[in-house]
Amino acid sequence: MILTFNNLLQMIIAALFLIVFTFCTWYEGSEIMDRPWEWKYSAHFTQVDDGQAMDADDISNFDHFVYAAKFKPLFPFLMVLAASYLIILTGYILFKSNIKKMALFLLGLGVLFLLSTGFVSNSPTVGGNIFQVYFLICGVIAIIGAALYYFRMPTGLHTKI
Repeated sequence: MILTFNNLLQMIIAALFLIVFTFCTWYEGSEIMDRPWEWKYSAHFTQVDDGQAMDADDISNFDHFVYAAKFKPLFPFLMVLAASYLIILTGYILFKSNIKKMALFLLGLGVLFLLSTGFVSNSPTVGGNIFQVYFLICGVIAIIGAALYYFRMPTGLHTKI
């Protein structure tokens, strides 16, 4: 594993974007504190911890992200996109020299994306539908990428016709 300057720079830039988009998502999602009628449907983390949110101060910070993803999906989408890029780049850096490990990494990532599709399926919100399509497309692309990566011919073994 060799971390080149180019890969390091990509990781730093993607991490900075992830931090900015995460903060923006959290800020936009803080609107849930002013919408008590939405707590029943969007405060999933608070309900797990406390059973039922009674006051705005009881709302978990994680519920800010859920609310933002459902109703203001721009920054949550960009946050997930930046995180996906970081994960794929990390896998590439770690496994680029081993075809089978890289293919297995992409396959696992594709399965995680497809499982994530199930978590947001049947959502009545625009954000849920956006994430469902994103996870489905990324899952299919990652699995196809894993197959192409695994079955590609190593250089030097190609025959000329």
